[in-house]
Amino acid sequence: MPDEQVIERLKAIVGPAGFIDDAKELEPFLTEWRGLYRGATPLMLLPSSTGQVSEILRLCSESAVGVVPQGGNTGLAGGAIPGLDGSAEQVLISTSRMNRVRELDQKNYTVTVDAGCILADIQQLVSEYDLLFPLSLAAEGSCQIGGNISTNAGGTNVLRYGNTRDLVLGLEVVLPDGRILNELRGLRKDNTGYDLKQLFIGAEGTLGIITAATLKLFPAPVSTATAWLGVADPAAAVRLYALARKQVGDELVAFELMPQLAIDMVVENLPGCRNPLDGVQPWHLLMELANARSQGETEHQLLDFLDRCMQESLVADGIVASSEAQRQALWRVRHGISEAQKKAGASIKHDISVPVSKMPEFLERAGVLVEQHMPGVRPVPFGHLGDGNLHFNLTQPAAMSSAEFLEHWEPLNRIVHELAVEMGGSFSAEHGIGALKAAELERLASPVRMQLMRAIKAAIDPAGIMNPGKVLRER
Repeated sequence: MPDEQVIERLKAIVGPAGFIDDAKELEPFLTEWRGLYRGATPLMLLPSSTGQVSEILRLCSESAVGVVPQGGNTGLAGGAIPGLDGSAEQVLISTSRMNRVRELDQKNYTVTVDAGCILADIQQLVSEYDLLFPLSLAAEGSCQIGGNISTNAGGTNVLRYGNTRDLVLGLEVVLPDGRILNELRGLRKDNTGYDLKQLFIGAEGTLGIITAATLKLFPAPVSTATAWLGVADPAAAVRLYALARKQVGDELVAFELMPQLAIDMVVENLPGCRNPLDGVQPWHLLMELANARSQGETEHQLLDFLDRCMQESLVADGIVASSEAQRQALWRVRHGISEAQKKAGASIKHDISVPVSKMPEFLERAGVLVEQHMPGVRPVPFGHLGDGNLHFNLTQPAAMSSAEFLEHWEPLNRIVHELAVEMGGSFSAEHGIGALKAAELERLASPVRMQLMRAIKAAIDPAGIMNPGKVLRER
């Protein structure tokens, strides 16, 4: 545990309202959402300003105290949990009190916000000015923008707008020694040397603490049209996707793939949800168009496209949302899959990406391999087919206990991850590395990549105080 004098000095920096040291009050912040990790810390600090973060890191650097940043604690790789070895040697820093909107520049289409701002609050704020911040994911009601940036969050709009990395124009970051890097510029073009902000996007708090960001905004769509479709197999889904890109172009903002098993789990475990289609379909697609034309024109464009899909026998059944309430109900089914799977039994989850063209082959080969390893295992692959990212999740066989199933975590991970990498893909598409996949990174990344990453870490955080053991394991 850090020296008691250091603890008291840290408390003094943030004041009486800026820390939690009671064990019961700390409990919710020490458990990862899926329950895979349980950590320990003597203290959580809740700074209210960049200046306070700077003082905290300066003191922690001088005292060799490990620091773990935490946003909304919605991550899925254990990256925001301190003291995973149970030692309580690290302090936790929450940015939740840093939630100011610093500037909204409507003419520049940018907003500058503190790291602790909730994603949904940013979306709502800019929507009042007919603007759009397009990052969207299931946890948007509780995740914080600093955490989204630190993990380079993906979500359902990557197809049109890109990952979080593509939506950040500037950052303010406190470095491990307390220095403040202020790069809060709302510029689309800036070729003045290295693009330093990119080092911190996706670094999961291992190089510094993001305290503010300037984000890229877009005109809010005037109209949206959403369809839920039944298709025979992933190959048909990929053909349909290619046709959609050709016919509607960048107006296609979402293209999500789900198996019937995922829909069954949602209907069974989430009250108020039902199968959008009348009958059973092997695979389901949720696609959405958005543009600046009238609602009628957008719906007509979608119907024309679906008519062509029916003519080419790509769609077996489908519906088009006739109201915003129906649209939200469709998205509720899609966003509810993870929650429903959690209630359906133990699961081993994967976050893979491969080129879209190779997704049918990946799903076929992965399904065969996991079935050979564990007969009766239930694959639940779903997610963002349009950008080549699926969550290839596995639910325990009906006749197997959760404990027995979870004993196969490592071999099943190895099967799925190695296949993705073999096919030119990634074993971590949008969830990050954290603690969960640090060993896999060492195993599957090239030696040159690992050497460069360690060199960057050593240059910026030579004392190794920032989120120790995450992404890069200690040697």
